[in-house]
Amino acid sequence: MSHTLIDIGVNLVHRRFAPDREAVLRRAQAAGVAAMIVTGTRVAESRAALRLARAHPGVLWCTAGIHPHSARELDDESMSQLRELATDSPVVAIGECGLDYDRDFSPRPLQRACFERQLDLAAELNLPVFLHERKAHADFQAILREHRPQLAGVVVHCFTGSRAELESYLELDCHVGLTGWVTDARRAGPVREAMATLPRDRVMLETDAPFLLPKTAPRSSGRNEPSHLPLVLEAVAELMELDSHTLASLATSNTERFFGLRVGQLTAASHARSP
Repeated sequence: MSHTLIDIGVNLVHRRFAPDREAVLRRAQAAGVAAMIVTGTRVAESRAALRLARAHPGVLWCTAGIHPHSARELDDESMSQLRELATDSPVVAIGECGLDYDRDFSPRPLQRACFERQLDLAAELNLPVFLHERKAHADFQAILREHRPQLAGVVVHCFTGSRAELESYLELDCHVGLTGWVTDARRAGPVREAMATLPRDRVMLETDAPFLLPKTAPRSSGRNEPSHLPLVLEAVAELMELDSHTLASLATSNTERFFGLRVGQLTAASHARSP
């Protein structure tokens, strides 16, 4: 029996999906993934994500943001473009934004400035934020703590941290997005341990496709797809000591409530927006 799931983070505008994007969507829905949120990582990709969401109302929504890898691209013009994109109803969050000190594709001071400006934009528009953090927890948490009172909601996307890091996010009233990373027993020990303390009302599920192919997926799969979300569900359910039906219901209701959407309806529930 299939579950009704929502993938909160899928990079559907990535070039690896260009040859068969519509088939990918059909496979996802056949697997019980009723809705997906397409991730925006730069202005151009956010615009493409919005076009794709508009073409699939009630199935696709999207985010609009600038990933820390591209923080050097942020300027007044790009912020103006993001603000315009984010006022369109299929856009349900600002992001993917945050800090990445693992690869440092953009200088750290620029990453921090880019992160803060997008948090300010989210507060201005009363939208939640879809966040990225790698090897930058101290700075990330400090910035987030300063801005958290003004934010409508926070989800830490693709959480791969420790129990202590999880607890620090929960203290800031954050939600947590979990991916196929949790299926890697060798590398994901800390996050797997942390799942025992994850509150049921904070959990969301995502694939981050085409990246992070679950270890439990057939090796012939190659790239990750949103149709693999049930594999993430099964792994997280086991780690949280829940049955998969219960977790599916919890994750879907958490996601709908957080992003203000109702799966199967043609439009997202409206957010209060500033003029």
